[in-house]
Amino acid sequence: MDKLNQRQIKILEQLGIKELSISELQNYFPEFTKITLNRDLKKLIDLNLIESIGKARATRYSINQSSRFLAQINPNEYFKQDIDDRNILKNFNMEIFETLKSVKTFFSESEKDFLLKLNEEFQVNYKKASKVIREKELERFVIELSWKSSKIEGNTYNLLDTETLIKSQKRAKGKSEQEALMILNHKKAFDFIYQDPKYFKTWTKNKLTELHFLLLEGLEVSSKPRENKVKITGSNFEPLDNQWQIEEALTKFMDLINTSSKSTLDKALLCLAILSYIQIFEDGNKRTSRLAANASLLANGYCPLSFRSIDEDEYKKAVLLFYEQNNLNYLKKLFIEQFEYACENYLA
Repeated sequence: MDKLNQRQIKILEQLGIKELSISELQNYFPEFTKITLNRDLKKLIDLNLIESIGKARATRYSINQSSRFLAQINPNEYFKQDIDDRNILKNFNMEIFETLKSVKTFFSESEKDFLLKLNEEFQVNYKKASKVIREKELERFVIELSWKSSKIEGNTYNLLDTETLIKSQKRAKGKSEQEALMILNHKKAFDFIYQDPKYFKTWTKNKLTELHFLLLEGLEVSSKPRENKVKITGSNFEPLDNQWQIEEALTKFMDLINTSSKSTLDKALLCLAILSYIQIFEDGNKRTSRLAANASLLANGYCPLSFRSIDEDEYKKAVLLFYEQNNLNYLKKLFIEQFEYACENYLA
């Protein structure tokens, strides 16, 4: 692809947020003439990054679907906009699965090389470690995963109390049984994945349901696809509102994961994004997506993610960006950071 200049990248970023006319674009770039901006827009159209809608003075420009996934969107600037001012994809995009199939990979060559090198080093360290060290590091990983994944969901346990709970089954003072169950269920779900990782080489609805059941057991949440509407806090995005469409989306997701030639890294990233996006269950969708991503990584010989160092607010922004714009770029950035953290902090 021809290299874009900084102005063209900024134009792409703005069009990733909302559809704009040439006059509206000039409000963002007042220092440039219409002739310059028109030249930039033509180049972006020729590169199949954006599309034009309408004719003459009514022409507006929008990022196309395949480019939308990896468009550069500054999350801080994006979320400065009031919830009602953001120009979003309000409804679930059922066409997303076909578009995802057409994208060869979501990682650049340099990103893939970086992650593969990290994973190779992790595997070398794993083979060199004694059985005792492996078990200790696995225990540490599970404690940190269970703590952070639960914390993302609002759990108030700290890391030390999580360690005591998992090691001694001792509940922290002043904490509810539900919070303790959430953490212990994470351990149970990860243990289930870890004992037979090849089980998740391919995905079925039953396997996903098993994973969700283990994560939500005892918390009075059904592991059947939901029948009622749900709302997303902090967003005007509206998930699918009936069981038939949810089942259809889930079938399309399974087909995408099981039949595409995408890499393990791509599939893990898609588990993280799409399973949350579909909102299959009444609750526990993001938890399930995080464990499913780990199941895909482990099934194919990759280091799993504890999410230990992730900022909960930034993770939520990345998920909302995918809901509202079908944009994977920020979630991918966090995925890469967490993969690097895991490879360099467990068995290192």
